[in-house]
Amino acid sequence: MSDEPTETPEAADETGSVVERTQRELPSWERVRESELFVVGATALAVAVFPWLFARAPVISGVLNGYQDLATLILIWGIFAMGFNLLLGYTGLLSFGHAAFWGGAAYAAGVFSAQVSSSPVLVILAGTSFAALSAWILGFISLRRGGIYFAILTLAFGQMAYYMALSPLAWITGGENGFTGVQLGKLFGVFQLRYPVPMLDWLVGTWKYVLVGGVAVLCVAAANRILHSPYGMVFRAIRENDQRAEFVGLNVWRYKLMAFVISGAFAGVAGSLYTVYSAYVPLSSFYWTTSGEVVIMAVLGGVGSLFGPILGAGIYLYVENIVSGIQQLTLPFTGPNEWLTLVEEPVVLLDGFGAYWHLILGLVFVAVVVLFPRGIWGLFQDLGGALRRLGGSAVKRLGGGR
Repeated sequence: MSDEPTETPEAADETGSVVERTQRELPSWERVRESELFVVGATALAVAVFPWLFARAPVISGVLNGYQDLATLILIWGIFAMGFNLLLGYTGLLSFGHAAFWGGAAYAAGVFSAQVSSSPVLVILAGTSFAALSAWILGFISLRRGGIYFAILTLAFGQMAYYMALSPLAWITGGENGFTGVQLGKLFGVFQLRYPVPMLDWLVGTWKYVLVGGVAVLCVAAANRILHSPYGMVFRAIRENDQRAEFVGLNVWRYKLMAFVISGAFAGVAGSLYTVYSAYVPLSSFYWTTSGEVVIMAVLGGVGSLFGPILGAGIYLYVENIVSGIQQLTLPFTGPNEWLTLVEEPVVLLDGFGAYWHLILGLVFVAVVVLFPRGIWGLFQDLGGALRRLGGSAVKRLGGGR
């Protein structure tokens, strides 16, 4: 699904005018697909069936070896990567310090839950507010420089936050042990997060997933609205040529700061949800590897697209949590645990396969960057376009044959 504005073809002759009038009267698939209602509805449907397909559906879940908690975690990191993409993919600013917003929101949410209120909704709001305020302060300073200096400044701020949490603020953060005092109450005062949803537990699992999935849909709707607003157009203009954008009278620095704050707020939502998800805040939330991971997720899925980073988060976490647990790489359809068994005795190709998951992820990342610069989501878009063109050509040939 492209995030670029739909271009309307101009009429060239009488036949073209008829075609254009018809297109205006009957919305094309492209226009329906780009509509906000369709984007939000399709996202809600995908979020609803995702845990079932991933963890409980016949055959598919058996092949994927997925589980409910990983589906929840993918959505949380997907929000983080989507917010990061608003900065990198639409304004061209590469930040290596987003761990400061993820970790800051996670700690703020944890402390808020222990000291003020255990309401999950209020906990998320508290963590998100803290991250947005932090992003405004760090962005105000970091955006005074551009390019590599901006990236280094954000990295430095992220590492400063890590060492602050490690030692000077250990009486709040728990130091190396992380924050363990998270208190979570019932959702809206009624639903226990760990309990299954009555009548729908086979589909969505627990109330925790409902909360995370609902917030994920809201985040997609917000990001889609931003990208199709004048703000989104200005972000793209800055990405293409910020000097030209400044020449036409735009306050480029202010728009960059706004993009940084919005991106930080998305990271805050994700960090707060992670606290709700795990009921614990590890010190590594602030570490630079967290910033590096979200960069890899965004690039892997495809920067400059709304859903690409979410897909990238899913692939990254799948390799980290599922592939890393595979002890032996066997030939497909061999062995007793396959959903379709051709040979009872497994044919082992490589022992200790899971130990190489970092290498596997690195190879996948390099292959995507070299062969598919628009990421895996861009590859899917290209394949979809090729199939549509192939189908259109086939229809024309059939029409000509008649």
